[in-house]
Amino acid sequence: MTIDSAPALDLAPLRAGFAGTVLTPADGEAYDVARTGFNAMFDRRPAVVAQATSVADVVHAVGFARSSGLPLAVRGGGHSVAGYSTIEGGLLLDLGPMKGIEVDPVARVARVQPGVVWGELDRATQAHGLATTGGRMTTTGVAGFALGSGSGWLERLHGTACDNLLAAEVVTADGRVVTASDTDNPDLLWGLRGAGGNFGIVTEFTFRLHPIGPEVYGGRMMFPISRAPEVLRSVRDFFLEAPREVCGGMICMTAPQAPFVPEEMRGRPAVGIMAAYWGDVEAGASVLAPLKALGAAVDMIGPTTYLDIQASSDPSNPPGRRNYWRSEFMPTVPDEVLDAAIACAMEATSPASALILAPLGGAFGDVAEDATALGGRAAQWLFHCYAIWENGDPDGDARHIAWARSTAAALEPWTMAGMGLNLVSDVDESRIRETFGAEKYARLTELKRAWDPENFFAMNQNIRPVVGPR
Repeated sequence: MTIDSAPALDLAPLRAGFAGTVLTPADGEAYDVARTGFNAMFDRRPAVVAQATSVADVVHAVGFARSSGLPLAVRGGGHSVAGYSTIEGGLLLDLGPMKGIEVDPVARVARVQPGVVWGELDRATQAHGLATTGGRMTTTGVAGFALGSGSGWLERLHGTACDNLLAAEVVTADGRVVTASDTDNPDLLWGLRGAGGNFGIVTEFTFRLHPIGPEVYGGRMMFPISRAPEVLRSVRDFFLEAPREVCGGMICMTAPQAPFVPEEMRGRPAVGIMAAYWGDVEAGASVLAPLKALGAAVDMIGPTTYLDIQASSDPSNPPGRRNYWRSEFMPTVPDEVLDAAIACAMEATSPASALILAPLGGAFGDVAEDATALGGRAAQWLFHCYAIWENGDPDGDARHIAWARSTAAALEPWTMAGMGLNLVSDVDESRIRETFGAEKYARLTELKRAWDPENFFAMNQNIRPVVGPR
């Protein structure tokens, strides 16, 4: 159903019990701003946008959508690369106004509403010298990130965001408000930890916090592409031996047109290294010294803050560009992977496109495979390829998407299943089954039948409920 083909909606019942703002195409610019998300590839026009301010608003909007027969999309931060945070012709339930954050520095927990983005939560927790695993961009929404796995810079030390999810308040498809925790509906909490968009709308998250920062040691380095084979091998070997307090990644990229980059490198293929040590600054300087000894053309590793590390990726991909992503887990990164990554990066179709190889292990692998819906705990590396290009590129989308797909195909022989789906643009049933594996997928379909038997929450990495007698 498109906005043009939809029958006229009677919005009076929605407005009557809804404290937030209700927008339609007649509201012009306000509507256009409200429907626009991070990924410009998805220019959809909802029949109505309901901007919730409370749990009661969420319950009311869910009831209205069901009674009106409207398909529903739910938006937290609007950062879904696969386009799940918008919809054509349906009801877009925007949780953006729900930005409550409560930090308990003694218990080391944070209670967070679904409209919060990671930059906001990081600032609130860092006021107490605390943090939890968050997105690698400050504009990423907490909600979708955590429910879809939550891979971030702290995962080697403290696990993913979903590993740190202690409890959730959830609005179900039939309008109930329930708690999911280790003691209340633990089956639901298990599903929320990696496949969570399927079972309800989370209106409050409770996260475990950890002492981090505010001062840390880390940053970024850059090398000309001519040094890529040597540098990538050295950095890979460093990460393999590094303690879990070290995070980072190896990035095959195009050097930005920035003053801190040597003029002869600007706009040319390059290798970027990100690394940080989550501990004492002096200890970090000692641990990361082998990286600095490589003699980078650009060396920005040094004393810094956790907030600066968290924001360091923001300039590379601001909202409003077109994005197509492919990602996989890897058990190892042999030399052949490094050479293939270099070759693929040399063929990138946009200066904003890149690929990253990030080490895992540590706390990520400490979690039992069946403890969360998210799997792949044996993985030692994450491969993430992102094609990014400007909206309105006269050459269109096809060549950029083809580059990301060909890069993923080149590295496919060294990948393994289990990668969380947040970093993937193409998500179909086959990919979902492969990600979770047969046993977990069967458990998830049973969970879906228990909590959303009619598949009302379908605008997501969808798991359809199992059919047949219970």
